[in-house]
Amino acid sequence: MRTEGDYIKINEWLLPLSWLYGLGVGFRNWLFDLGVLKKRSFAIPIIAVGNITVGGSGKTPHVEYLIRLLRDVVRVGVLSRGYKRKSKGYVLADDKTTAREIGDEPYQMKQKFPDVYVAVDKNRCQGVDRMTHDKATHDVDVILLDDAYQHRYIKPGINILLVDYHRLIIYDKLLPAGRLRESLNGKSRADIVIITKCPKDLKPMEFRVLTKAMNLYPYQELYFTCIDYDAPVPVFPKEAEPLADSGSPLCGKNVLLLTGIASPLQMEADLKKQCRTITPLTFADHHFFKAKDAQRINEIFLSLPEPRVIVTTDKDSTRLENLEGLDEDVRRHLYRLPIRIRFMLDEAETFNHKIISYVRKNSRNSILAKGKDDSKPADRHHSGNRPRTISFRDN
Repeated sequence: MRTEGDYIKINEWLLPLSWLYGLGVGFRNWLFDLGVLKKRSFAIPIIAVGNITVGGSGKTPHVEYLIRLLRDVVRVGVLSRGYKRKSKGYVLADDKTTAREIGDEPYQMKQKFPDVYVAVDKNRCQGVDRMTHDKATHDVDVILLDDAYQHRYIKPGINILLVDYHRLIIYDKLLPAGRLRESLNGKSRADIVIITKCPKDLKPMEFRVLTKAMNLYPYQELYFTCIDYDAPVPVFPKEAEPLADSGSPLCGKNVLLLTGIASPLQMEADLKKQCRTITPLTFADHHFFKAKDAQRINEIFLSLPEPRVIVTTDKDSTRLENLEGLDEDVRRHLYRLPIRIRFMLDEAETFNHKIISYVRKNSRNSILAKGKDDSKPADRHHSGNRPRTISFRDN
């Protein structure tokens, strides 16, 4: 089994450029620390989720975890920059909004949680102002900032830093030699650090080694999460060929794993345990599929022996739904695989308590602010997404 740091490749010849890049980023952070560049606080609970690396560390499933935790008891808003969207300025999603207008990840969240406010704005301060003052969203109780760890113009109440287990920041280098957006000193701004995508069979000693290696301050809390998979869902339900409804639906199947995400290797490793064979077809992160991609998908899938199926991610499925040129057999066998995060070491309750306590104590007009003990998230059948017991005593 591959271990932590196993997917890191450092381009040593680019280290001089990384040094120059580090000077620029460090100077910017220094200006914020001195107060030359101003940070704004808002009269509403704000939780920022992000990373200090380029590429996927599991931001969307962790934001979705927070949505499930909070949406039954507060009015939740999600604010993202809307990476690679085709629109500009502030856009509030509704049931007619497309992925091209707001980006694939915000679109995915709006599709899953239609009762949650989802908006995009590159100017996060303006986005928070709009979300808290516009008539359509003025009753929002808490705002989740997606991918906002480097957006220092807002001072969040809780800053959550995500670190990919397979690309630990302690082994990485600054861009362009590595994939760090800023130096390791940046992790000191986090209130909570979560090591994501952990193998489920980590030993107690490995947890202790990772904890020591991260070298966090006493005020910071460290958690570990792994990925759980829900049952595959057809991308085109009216045309879908049903999978087995018992046991593992991918058992005995030859799987084409179609991904356009930053880090698909953990997903590939997990699926190998379930299917007969797996053929990865990987595109760049946030790749918008075109006609030539459809032809390539058709050719590879139809070359696989039967029984065969295509598996893709939630995020990728939002960009495949309107792709023209997919073969009928491809459409019948195209499934998305929803994922959820699960806290390890039985620490979900501790994490949930911290989040809900913060929202309760700082909310403007939510149910939590009135002291009602109603903390069950919407998905009550998934133990990783709900606390067993939550006390509202001050931390």
